[in-house]
Amino acid sequence: MYIAYVFTVILSSYIYNRQKHQLTESPQSSDREQGGILSSDLTYRETVSIQAHDDGEYEPLLPYTQSTTQIFLNAINPVDLRTWRRWHWSAKILKVIKVPVEVLLLLTVPVVDTDKEDHNWKRPLNCLHIITAPLVCVLTFQSGNYGLYLIKGEVPVWVLTICIGVFLSGIVFFTTTNEQPPRYHFLYSLLGFVVSALWISTAASEIVSVLHLLGIVLSLSNTVLGLTLLAWGNSIGDCFADITIARQGYPRMAISACFGGIIFNMLFGVGLGCLLQFIRNNSVVMLEPEGLLCWVLSGALGLSLVLSFILVPLQCFHLSRAYGIFLLCFYVVFLIVALLTEFRIIQF
Repeated sequence: MYIAYVFTVILSSYIYNRQKHQLTESPQSSDREQGGILSSDLTYRETVSIQAHDDGEYEPLLPYTQSTTQIFLNAINPVDLRTWRRWHWSAKILKVIKVPVEVLLLLTVPVVDTDKEDHNWKRPLNCLHIITAPLVCVLTFQSGNYGLYLIKGEVPVWVLTICIGVFLSGIVFFTTTNEQPPRYHFLYSLLGFVVSALWISTAASEIVSVLHLLGIVLSLSNTVLGLTLLAWGNSIGDCFADITIARQGYPRMAISACFGGIIFNMLFGVGLGCLLQFIRNNSVVMLEPEGLLCWVLSGALGLSLVLSFILVPLQCFHLSRAYGIFLLCFYVVFLIVALLTEFRIIQF
C-alpha cells in the first residue's frame, strides 16, 4: 500500500507539472516568466550585494592565514561574536544555556555544506571527528552494550575504536591541507548522518524512560503518557518544521508532510514490524484492546480522517482558517474525552 501511495504521488506530480508547463508555453506567459526571472534575478543580486557588504565589514584589510589551532577553535565556537552585540539579552541567556550541547555536537557530528566554497572543510576538527564520531556510535548503539563489550575478556570495544580512529585521523591529518578539502570529504556527510541518527535515538530513549518514570510517580497508564507527553514530544519537531515550511511559502509541502509522516508510520512501520515478528517467531501479532480508551483512540483517528476526506474536497482543496480552528478544537475535544475515559469519569 505504501509503495502504491508513493507511486501515485510521484505520477500525479509529474502529470501536474507537465500540464502546467504546457499552459505556460504561450508567448504572453513567456513574457511574464522572463519578467519574473529578471525581477527575481535583480532581487537575488541585491541580496548578494548586501550580504557581501555585511561580510566585507568584518574582512581583514591584509591577507591573513589562520593557523591550525585557530581553525579548530573557530570551528568549535558556536557563538558568532560579530552579531553577539546585536542580540537581545534573553537570546544571549538562551544561547549560553545551549552552548555546552552545541559544542558537544560540533565535536562529534561532521557537517558537509556544499553551499560553502570549501564545503565546510575544517582539517583539525574533521580529523577529530574520525575519533569522536565512531566512539559516539559505539557508546550510544544499544545503550552502549556493544561499546562495553570486552574483546577476549580484556580490551573494551571503545578502546579499540579510539585506537583505530587515532590511526586513521593521523593519516588524514598528514595527507591533507587546511585550504583544500580531500576528494573523499563527501563521506563525512554519511558519517554525520549516522551519528545524528544515533544522537536522536539516544535522546528519544532517555525521554521515554523519563516519561515512564513520571507515569509511575503520577500513577498514569502508558496509554495516557503515549497520547499526551510522548505524542507531543514525538511530533513537536515535525509540527514546527511544517509551520516553518508553510510560512516560507510552501503550504502544499507542509500539508503533504503532515499526512505523509502518518502514512509512513502506520503502513511502513506497522508492516515492517509485523513482517519481522513473523520471520523471527513465525507467529502473528495479537492486538487486544485494553478497555474503552483504545476504542476512543481508534474512533477519533478514523473520524478525523473521514472528516478530512469529506471536508477538504468540499472546500475545493482551499483550506481556510476556519478549517484549521475546527481541527484544533477537534483535537482538544478528543484529548479531553480520552483523559476522562482513562480516569474512569466516562464509562459505558
